[in-house]
Amino acid sequence: MLEELNTIVESAGLPVETGVFSGTAPEEYVVITPISEHFALFSDDTPGMNIEEARLSLFSKKNYTQRKDLLIRMLLTAGFVVTDRRYIEHEADTGYHHVAIDVAKETEEN
Repeated sequence: MLEELNTIVESAGLPVETGVFSGTAPEEYVVITPISEHFALFSDDTPGMNIEEARLSLFSKKNYTQRKDLLIRMLLTAGFVVTDRRYIEHEADTGYHHVAIDVAKETEEN
């Protein structure tokens, strides 16, 4: 799932890293944080479905609305379920707006 999320974010024209942004932060970027991975829909003592969840944290010193909306459309088109989206805060010390987009994706287990 992380590879697919990275591809989506890069396709939106945003730099992306997992866990923490390690380089010099540009005006806009995304950090992906894995939240959970669990099995669901058990049958005959074996899982039938794997569900992965992650948070995309969009950081922007600009108007973040268009980027947020673009990411959400791209995620939905790619089959992700957007489980939450919220404005976290404006970080006064860095000047970034922080927006969180939580997603989940289900895959069948064989």
